[in-house]
Amino acid sequence: QVQLVESGGGLVQAGGSLRLSCAASGRTFSSYVMGWFRQAPGKEREFVAAISWSGGRTYYADSVKGRFTISRDYAKNSVYLQMNSLEPEDTAVYYCAAHAGGSLYPRRDQEYDYWGQGTQVTVSS
Repeated sequence: QVQLVESGGGLVQAGGSLRLSCAASGRTFSSYVMGWFRQAPGKEREFVAAISWSGGRTYYADSVKGRFTISRDYAKNSVYLQMNSLEPEDTAVYYCAAHAGGSLYPRRDQEYDYWGQGTQVTVSS
């Protein structure tokens, strides 16, 4: 079992930055692909970014590429999402998720086994 707890959301003006954190419990954190998803009001949950179990590979949705950076810290059992140049369209609840299977690049939410409770990000224009 893995428990995930997100933090770092908030209200920011367009063009600003936020850093989301996700703290994971469990000794097998290093074996999971970790991902970030988001869900805006009235929309389906969508993939944002993922990082391999080794941390050596990262993947991004086209909409955030070049603006967001995913990283992980094994000593702290944590994964982060640095979000720069935020746009009103980035407003959503952001979720951290863990993939325990063998997929190298899981992008569908059905592929993830564990989820955090979410953290709200609001970008004002």
